[in-house]
Amino acid sequence: MDEQRRVARFVDDHDLACPPAYRLLDLAAEIGELAADANEATEYGSDPGAFAVERDELGDALFALLALCDELGVDASSALDESLAKYERRLDEGDDPGSG
Repeated sequence: MDEQRRVARFVDDHDLACPPAYRLLDLAAEIGELAADANEATEYGSDPGAFAVERDELGDALFALLALCDELGVDASSALDESLAKYERRLDEGDDPGSG
């Protein structure tokens, strides 16, 4: 995945490498920021039609996930292919694609 390579280069160029556990914590924090955006946009659920998240926050979460993949030595594209195949199998079996 070109995006994963771009993130890895950025991390290397700016000496931002860190252990995977901290990458996971960063990912959780970025997902939390997305949730906070959604809460604020919907006035904490009172206006569900106003749901919105900031585009740059989505980018931050994607960066954090791709950096985690790189730190773990996981090819993000292959991991996505595996997940899509898993969901496809579940749907073919008449199940819900979620993990239940």
